[in-house]
Amino acid sequence: MKTSKEQEKEFLAFLENYKRLITKVSGIYCHDIEERKDLIQEIIIQLWKSFPRYDNKYPISTWTYRIAINVSISFLRKNTSQKKVREGYRVEVQWMEFDPPPGDERLDMLYRFIDLLKPIDKAIIMLYLEEHSNKEIAEIMGMSKSNVSTRKLRIKETLKHHFETNKNE
Repeated sequence: MKTSKEQEKEFLAFLENYKRLITKVSGIYCHDIEERKDLIQEIIIQLWKSFPRYDNKYPISTWTYRIAINVSISFLRKNTSQKKVREGYRVEVQWMEFDPPPGDERLDMLYRFIDLLKPIDKAIIMLYLEEHSNKEIAEIMGMSKSNVSTRKLRIKETLKHHFETNKNE
């Protein structure tokens, strides 16, 4: 049995190794800097609560993605309903440090189109763009490989459609 100090030290090392993953997931779901900070805190809290129960028969990256995505989707749903009440259904999108480098219009458009996707589809395309296999995506998302494959095809078609209808802008 680990002491709380040992567990804390192990968790801090884990966070150091996976902070990029956590930041990336939060950036996909949250564009406001302050909200993103809140989301990152929520993800870290859930990771901390779940850390003692981590089952090492699964890759830790899969476990981390799964928690980060689930917390992000819940956070997004909660914030979306609160924003609708607060802002009278006004939608604002702010591109921040998550933006692609200046001058890459197609990449900028891709991020804008990804932002239009449903929360689960955002996660699938993010993992796909990170070069995860269908099997890995299925494990992270808790769905079948065939479901991932089907959704990826639909997402790609949706993104392709957005590009085709916006190529003159």
